Amino acid sequence: MSNPGDIAAFGRLFEAFLQQVVHREEQPDEAQSLLGRLTRHLGRPPQDIPVVKATRPPYDHANVHLALERWFNTEGRGHELIGVTGENRRFESLAELLMAAQTYGRYRVGAVDYAYVPVSTDEELACVSFGLYLGTDGDDRYAVLLRGPSGEYDGNHVTLEVLAPSRDAAKGLLSGIDRLIREHNVFRGKVISFEGSDFSEGIGPFRFHRRPALNPADIVLPEGLLDRVERQVVGVARRRERLRATGQHLRRGLLLYGPPGTGKTHTVRYLLSQLPEFTVVVLAGTTIQHVGAACALARQLQPALVVLEDCDLVAEARDYSDGEQPLLFQVLNEMDGLGDDADVAFLLTTNRADLLEPALAQRPGRVDMAVEIPLPDEAGRRRLLELYGGPLGLDDAATESVVDRTEGTTASFTKELVRRTVLFAAERDSEVVEVADLTAALDELLSDRDALTRRLLGVPDPACGRGDLDDELDELDDDELGRLDDPDADPV
Repeated sequence: MSNPGDIAAFGRLFEAFLQQVVHREEQPDEAQSLLGRLTRHLGRPPQDIPVVKATRPPYDHANVHLALERWFNTEGRGHELIGVTGENRRFESLAELLMAAQTYGRYRVGAVDYAYVPVSTDEELACVSFGLYLGTDGDDRYAVLLRGPSGEYDGNHVTLEVLAPSRDAAKGLLSGIDRLIREHNVFRGKVISFEGSDFSEGIGPFRFHRRPALNPADIVLPEGLLDRVERQVVGVARRRERLRATGQHLRRGLLLYGPPGTGKTHTVRYLLSQLPEFTVVVLAGTTIQHVGAACALARQLQPALVVLEDCDLVAEARDYSDGEQPLLFQVLNEMDGLGDDADVAFLLTTNRADLLEPALAQRPGRVDMAVEIPLPDEAGRRRLLELYGGPLGLDDAATESVVDRTEGTTASFTKELVRRTVLFAAERDSEVVEVADLTAALDELLSDRDALTRRLLGVPDPACGRGDLDDELDELDDDELGRLDDPDADPV
């Protein structure tokens, strides 16, 4: 049996072997030592200085980078930017990096990591994604580690870790960064939308969109309807000072409802074009869950517009068994959380007002106006054909024929009709559209084989609309309803 003393001695020798041999290859020279470089800059060992950390959402990467550059480029300040090399550096906090550098001599000065981050529809900015700012502010010395979102450490955030002469000095730097982000935010006056995170649950990067350029002639709605909508959103913005002077609130909510394809989104696009100075945040589908972040951004960058498309998708709880409240309630509560003097407008769109109405009734006051965007009437269909089919050069007879045959259709239907008409002409290798092309396209869209296409374009099925189906179900007795739910039952 082995002597315990011999085993202990072997253990000590093996540990010494690891320290002296295995880690020897990681020992950098003094000039490239991360610990040595920080010690020379700070004037004392960095591992003896408390680290003050702050995080921001991943979409703020460009804002944090630019704010940090501005803070250190102010008169009386300066900085040097260095990188860090070494395995696992992205998985460890700054305190852990310093501990590993002290214990094992790991990590050395190297190249700075950058990531290209969109800051507009046509521009990207090279932002530091892992780098140390060795900064000066008079006689004070700072070291700030900027870590971009990667999902590898501290979740999907932008992280700043600060070594400073004191905690108050570190907090002062971070407060300065916050102020500069508010003053020079890259999202101000832009049209943006959320994307999901690639690494975890939460908000991913923003997507920038070009602001539409539309005029009233591009909007086909019943007479007077656009004026009402524009007064509620644009009129308040243009007369904000007068409203404030009389104690009226600026926060407003507008609900646009109606069948798919009637022009709700197009109307929203028009409103965006009339508010060029507004920051616009668009949420749709699952990204509506980030309404809290959208409202925070709108509050910071007002005047702002928050667009919530297809709100009926979040009007009901996702899991009734857990007693969850509908996500729409969170949306409405976030709207209510903004002060009355906040110059923020909310635009909600829905195809199913019947789903939204109960939630809105339980949270009154959030939406000030609800406007129906109906199916186009005869005059509306004529205007749509002129708007989309103007280049076709249709004569009056062809126009009236189409208007008569397209009763009950949508704006999307008319737009697709014009596209197919041009396609029919192109297949004939002709640059001139003939009435026969228009007739063929209309016949195809109105045929039985394109019934699903019509529904996708928002056209109600005249044979059995939703209301007809509900009426038929109401007439069935309980036994017949049971048969509908039983897959093995004979057809009713």
